[in-house]
Amino acid sequence: MTDYGHDLLFGTFVTPTARSAASVVDLAVTADRAGLDLVTFQDHPYQSAFLDTSTLLSFAAARTSRIRLAANVANLPLRPPAMLAREAATLDILSGGRFELGLGAGGFWDAIASMGGRKLTPGQGVVALREAIGIIREIWAADKPGGVRVDGEYYKLAGAKRGPRPPHDIAIWVGALKPKMLELTGTFGDGWLPSLAYIEGGPSALPDYNARIDDAAQRAGRDPKAVRRLLNIGGQFLPQSQGLLAGPPSDWAQQLTEIALTHGTSAFILASDDAATIERYAAEIAPAVRDMVAKNRGN
Repeated sequence: MTDYGHDLLFGTFVTPTARSAASVVDLAVTADRAGLDLVTFQDHPYQSAFLDTSTLLSFAAARTSRIRLAANVANLPLRPPAMLAREAATLDILSGGRFELGLGAGGFWDAIASMGGRKLTPGQGVVALREAIGIIREIWAADKPGGVRVDGEYYKLAGAKRGPRPPHDIAIWVGALKPKMLELTGTFGDGWLPSLAYIEGGPSALPDYNARIDDAAQRAGRDPKAVRRLLNIGGQFLPQSQGLLAGPPSDWAQQLTEIALTHGTSAFILASDDAATIERYAAEIAPAVRDMVAKNRGN
């Protein structure tokens, strides 16, 4: 069993559909009022049916008061890292320290190229992401002397000014599935943010992913506990149990508790565009899982 000891987070993963923009923002407000910890939006700038995620995050931050916000995950190839760092710091300042940075290497390369971005191989994307994480953290380091100079393979900065400094230490949560991305996550990331639907084998496969992250963290001289394990999930509330996250709330709570305690997952982000489902998740699932995990930890 693996429990990295992080506090539990519960959130939503909302589709940023442009044709129902007001409803998208209302779902963020619903999550905030319901007491959830996090609201996230996917970031596909080449998708004309979607709102721009950076703008949406700013608007949602202004409409909410306590919930944290993040892209799930930001599309790095179309968002230069120095600018992304400033955007993140600005949103963190304006929201009172409520922004976290979900970040991905990119994947739909033809679509990215259609928007003017570079078409990279998966391996090149990993290298570019590694460079970008370093740049982002250097821009945030407003108290360090001198400008930021980087002569990377994919990004070059010639004395970029630092700042502004975020009011809290923004976490960089990496969307990763492949071995090189998992190694990068363990070496440089503050969190691992995959989607359960894309993990072949489901929760039983999580130990292999965690082991890759843990090994990379240890080789980098880091404590594996420094990397929070998050998980995008989907499910359906049903009167009778029909499997993983398909059944009554009591089943959901038991299943998520097992994942938390067995695999160290400490953030569960529910993909839902239904207000009633979000409210039920906040009212019936989150507190039940928190209670069971706390009892198991002896808290």
